[in-house]
Amino acid sequence: MIAERIATGFGLGHLPRAPGTWASAATIPLAWGLHALGGVWLMGLATLGVIGVGWWATARIVSGHEDPSEIVIDEVAGMLIALLPLSAGLTMAGADPGVWPWPGWVLGFLVFRFLDIVKPPPMNWADRCAGATGVMLDDIAAGLITAGLMVVSAGVAHGWF
Repeated sequence: MIAERIATGFGLGHLPRAPGTWASAATIPLAWGLHALGGVWLMGLATLGVIGVGWWATARIVSGHEDPSEIVIDEVAGMLIALLPLSAGLTMAGADPGVWPWPGWVLGFLVFRFLDIVKPPPMNWADRCAGATGVMLDDIAAGLITAGLMVVSAGVAHGWF
C-alpha cells in the first residue's frame, strides 16, 4: 500500500536500529538536492508537500496514541523544516547552489534529533495528541524550534547579532 511506503520513508522505517535517526540523516542529501535544484522555494514547497502527504499516509496507518517507530515521514518533514533556514541563507547570499556547508546541516541534524528524542515542551504536548496529529506535530514542532535556533546560530556565527 502506498500509504505505508510513504509513512515508512520508502523502507527506512524498517531498519532495525534507530530508524528515525536514519530517516533524519537521509533527509540531508534530499534537502541538498532540493536546494541545488530550486533553492529555498523548491525546498519550501517540498516541505509542505511532505507534511501534507505524510499526514495523509500516517492517518491511514495509526490510530489512538500509537507512534510506531517504523513511521519516519515525520522525521523527514521535521528535518526539512529544520534545514530551511540554511537553504534560505544560501539562497539570499547568492551562494553556488551546490554549496551545502557542513556546520549548518550538522547543527540542524544534531539539534533536531536531540529535540525529537528528548521531547521537551512543546514536543511532549504534541506527542500526546492522537493519531497522525501526534505523530507529525511533535516533529514539526522540533523542526520549527531547530529552524529558529539555526537562524540565531547563523546570526551569531556571521556577526549579525
